[in-house]
Amino acid sequence: MSTSKTQPEEKGFFEKIKETIEEFWDGTKETAEDVKEAAADKVDDLKAKVVAKKTATKRKASPAKAIASATKTTIAKKASATTAAAKKEAGEIKEKATEKAKEVTSKAKTAAANVKKSANDTASKVAAKAKDVSDKAKKEATAVKAKATTKAKAAGDTAKKETTAAKKSVAAKTTATKRASKSA
Repeated sequence: MSTSKTQPEEKGFFEKIKETIEEFWDGTKETAEDVKEAAADKVDDLKAKVVAKKTATKRKASPAKAIASATKTTIAKKASATTAAAKKEAGEIKEKATEKAKEVTSKAKTAAANVKKSANDTASKVAAKAKDVSDKAKKEATAVKAKATTKAKAAGDTAKKETTAAKKSVAAKTTATKRASKSA
């Protein structure tokens, strides 16, 4: 017969929290990578469009120098505007990814702090309960000792009284016997 268990072991509270934090972290990393790739793709697309527009405008250049220089400056302006827009959009995407990563990290830290706090609260409650039980046991032991001392003292007093009475009785008999023997 096999001695291995057929059911999986149950995970503890802290293991579950740890896995949840790891899942948040992995998800954030994946999202950041996706956003970074999307930004890089967008920048590449915009650069390709700018290059295509530059080559198309070069082919259409007219023989007139004035038109050529005007077209050249227009293309340069459009290219710089497109490049600037692409850089701006890539920067915004990176900022969003960074903010998302910070948000998930702060959630994970908050969850970890809550776990630590609940563990500390539980430990302090257990310590207080143990102290209460210990104090109660000490009080009960003291009460039992006091009762035993009182009973022992009472028994001792009773024994002393009985001994004293017996001694008096024996002394009286001895005195009576001595008187009787003297008078006889």
